[in-house]
Amino acid sequence: MISPIFVGHGSPMMAIQDTACTQFLLDYGKQLSPKAIVIFTAHWETEVLTISSTNDVYDTIYDFRGFPDELFQIKYPAKGDVELARMISDRFTAKGIPVNLDSQRGLDHGSWVPLLRMFPTPECPVIQVSVNPYLPPAEQYRIGEALRGLDQEDILIIGSGATVHNLRALNWDAKEPDAWAVEFDEWLIQNMQTQNLEALFDYATLAPNARMAVPRPEHFIPLFITMGSGDPERPVQVIHRSYEVGSLSYLSISF
Repeated sequence: MISPIFVGHGSPMMAIQDTACTQFLLDYGKQLSPKAIVIFTAHWETEVLTISSTNDVYDTIYDFRGFPDELFQIKYPAKGDVELARMISDRFTAKGIPVNLDSQRGLDHGSWVPLLRMFPTPECPVIQVSVNPYLPPAEQYRIGEALRGLDQEDILIIGSGATVHNLRALNWDAKEPDAWAVEFDEWLIQNMQTQNLEALFDYATLAPNARMAVPRPEHFIPLFITMGSGDPERPVQVIHRSYEVGSLSYLSISF
C-alpha cells in the first residue's frame, strides 16, 4: 500500500538544485516501489479531464523560459501504459466524470521535475492527468475519490502543485518564510488533519490570506484531488514543509 501524496513542485530549478525539498523527494522516493504512478499536474489544464494514454516514452516538455540551458538538456524517459490509462478512464466514467484520452502529450515540468527528484531513473509506467482549475473544490475531491483504492494496488497517486503559489508576491530577499504564507498553510494543515472538508471546500472565504496564497487555483486544486483519493480512515501527515523566496511553499502531504 502506497499512500497518495501532494507535493509542492515549486520552481523548475529544483531539477538541478539541491534543497531541503529535493533531498526530501529523493529520500521519500527511496522508500517506495510503486507498480505505476498517476500524477495530476498543475501545468496541464483542460476543460475535460484528460489522461495520457501511450505505451511509448514520453517527450520531456520544457514549459518554461528564462532558465539555464542545463534544464533544457534534461530528459526524463518515463513510459506510459495504455491499459492502465483505460482502467483509470473507466473509473472516472463510472462516476459520471467526463474524460478524454491523449496519446501525444509529453510530460510537463509539473510532472517530470518532482519525478526526476523522487525516482532519478524511471522504472515504472507514468500516467499524467490534467486538471480543470475552474471546477469547485468539492468536484476536485470527487475526481480523487474515483481513484480511491489504487493505493492498495501499489499505484502511487501524486498531486503536483503548490499550496502557496503567487509569483507576484515572491520576496527575493527573504531570510525566513513570509508570515502570511505560513498562516495560510497552518490553516490548511489543521483542517486537513481534522478532516474538516466543509471548511476546506470554502477555503477561498475562510482561510487567512487565501487571495494572496491562491491568486489562481491551478496549482492548488491537485491538493483536493489527492486528498479525495486517499483513505479517509488514515491520518493526514505533513511529510515535508519548507519555503523559498518568502512564500513559495513546498508543503507536501500524505493522505
